[in-house]
Amino acid sequence: MSNKKLISHGRIADNRKARFNYDIKEKLQVGIILKGTEVKSLRQGKASISESYASETLGKICLINANIPIYESANNFNHDPLRQRELLVTKKERNKLIGLIKKDGVTLVPLSLYFNNKGLAKIDLGIAIGKQKQDKRENIKQREWNRQKLRILKDQN
Repeated sequence: MSNKKLISHGRIADNRKARFNYDIKEKLQVGIILKGTEVKSLRQGKASISESYASETLGKICLINANIPIYESANNFNHDPLRQRELLVTKKERNKLIGLIKKDGVTLVPLSLYFNNKGLAKIDLGIAIGKQKQDKRENIKQREWNRQKLRILKDQN
């Protein structure tokens, strides 16, 4: 075994652009069904959820376009890095999310991927509405103004 540090609990991947591109209405913690080689790859800290989203597929909520790279040591038994992965939600939550997707045009965006204290892979899923270009500009202006205020206050003290 190599000297690489394995992650047993904690953050694996964050979707930093999600809060910029979407207005997050609600957060939901969900489980994810993974294969063995995917878990080993995640334990090495390798994953990307920046281009992914969740959607309804055959009555199930699935994570689409999440990149979990292949595990190098598992020659023939590796997984497809971009395969659809089923998310674990209760029946009530699933029906609610499917209704929101179809009716209100809501997007389900993964915000972060991590291992909880028990060592299980979890995803923070954001129920989001896409921002318009002017909304993004307003956020940038507000952020810059807050930084400027802090600088002014720091200079005065």
